Amino acid sequence: MIPVFLADDETLVRAALATMLGLEADIEVVDHVGSGEELIAAWRRRDGDPVAVAVIDLQMPGMDGIETAVELQRLTPGAGTLIVTSHGRPGYLKRALAAGVRGFLPKTTSAATLAEVIRTVHRGGRYVDPELAAEAISAGDTLLTAREADVLEYAIDGAPVEDIARRAHLSPGTTRNYLSSAMAKLGVSNRYEAALKAREKGWI
Repeated sequence: MIPVFLADDETLVRAALATMLGLEADIEVVDHVGSGEELIAAWRRRDGDPVAVAVIDLQMPGMDGIETAVELQRLTPGAGTLIVTSHGRPGYLKRALAAGVRGFLPKTTSAATLAEVIRTVHRGGRYVDPELAAEAISAGDTLLTAREADVLEYAIDGAPVEDIARRAHLSPGTTRNYLSSAMAKLGVSNRYEAALKAREKGWI
């Protein structure tokens, strides 16, 4: 059996995923939690079993998925970690691979494909969604940090800072700082222009 830990702050999504994976004959969902911090605690309780696989949502309140994967790697070098996301930006993919994440795929992936990727990661292999990989190659290196890209993505529809902050799980002040930094890097005068320019470059 392949022990699997799930972390996703959307309870319905997480529970459905746990149920679907539980139907696989060779996969056991040991625990499913709503944050990176809870996942790390659950992983510690199992003493960081090196053969376990962690399936981690990219964007969660507190620690994001990549930060969580880094901590799991610190606790258990070579731990099998894979990221699932609805935000498949090139910068995130590159950051995840640099952190030692061995799987990266969109939330639109079927349960059957996810189960197969879990098996691949458990065997020590890697899997990156081909479409996301192609986008990362074509977009080139981004000037933006992951958080700057987050706030710009939420700014694309002209939302006020307070709404952007809420959606990005940040304070309004921190959000303004990220927006200002992104605007300076992109050489534009407002957050909407910054979001448009970043999207044109494939960074969000």
